[in-house]
Amino acid sequence: MNTARNDTAWNRWTSAFRRRPRPPAPGRAEAFPAPARLGIALGGGFARGMAHIGALGVLEQHHIPVHCIAGVSAGAIVAAAYASGMTPQEIGRAGCAMRFTDVARWTIGRMGFAGSERMDRFLRKLLKCYTFEEMRMPLGVVATDVVSGDAVVFRDRGDVVLPIRASCSYPGLFQPVRCCGGRLLVDGAISVEVPTLLTRLLGATHVIALHLPMQGEAALPTNMFHVINRCFQIMHSRTEITWRQHSDLVIEPDVSGMEWDAFDSALQLIKAGEEATRRALPRIQELTGTVGGGAQVLAPGLKRIEA
Repeated sequence: MNTARNDTAWNRWTSAFRRRPRPPAPGRAEAFPAPARLGIALGGGFARGMAHIGALGVLEQHHIPVHCIAGVSAGAIVAAAYASGMTPQEIGRAGCAMRFTDVARWTIGRMGFAGSERMDRFLRKLLKCYTFEEMRMPLGVVATDVVSGDAVVFRDRGDVVLPIRASCSYPGLFQPVRCCGGRLLVDGAISVEVPTLLTRLLGATHVIALHLPMQGEAALPTNMFHVINRCFQIMHSRTEITWRQHSDLVIEPDVSGMEWDAFDSALQLIKAGEEATRRALPRIQELTGTVGGGAQVLAPGLKRIEA
């Protein structure tokens, strides 16, 4: 009995020094596909910018998730309205009711024929929030420093109304807006026709650019502002590579027959945006990996390695 008891004690004591098998090391977690983060970059176009509303409407109808949005000029208004929580339908109703005098007041000035103070009141009625921090998705707005020629980017924090006014201040028509410590700012499209790079900096993995092409030869200029607008469009057409290289898809609604001030053609402009986006829908779904009701699969070219 004593021998058996001693053997048992000895075995317990020596077992503490025996090398115990280690549990199997946890295997490396399988890599999961990263969901695509879609960014929308909206170019300028004044009244023709209402085509952007139709494009956003189609994305919503097909449950294409938008991660961030950026805009210049008229595109900045649509982008901010959408980022603030307005639906494309709500933006469309506001666009159809909008007139030039809602955002401008004719005046005699050394730097422009119209002031944009009325745009402040228009935007505060239109938007659901008024700062970048409150937006429901990352928002970017671009203006141009008319002295240095630099693009001035607004994002992340601060008031959104004044930057939009600056981004919409078309040279010669609107007086420049003083902002950012006295800088003189004009239309963002002068320095960045479509803000695709900014959209990537806001976190987009894939960027869709909404570009409004210049009017066709059938739409002849009829006044001084039409001529100025055409001149800027011609210059922009020579430098498109600067923004196209940062886009995965460019959608160009057929608004070539519309002039910059075609406010009375709002429904037609919105429809043009819808039609162009529907034609591009298969490519959009391929880029974003969306299927059916909006579920995401691995977008082409995307990989995520878990540490």
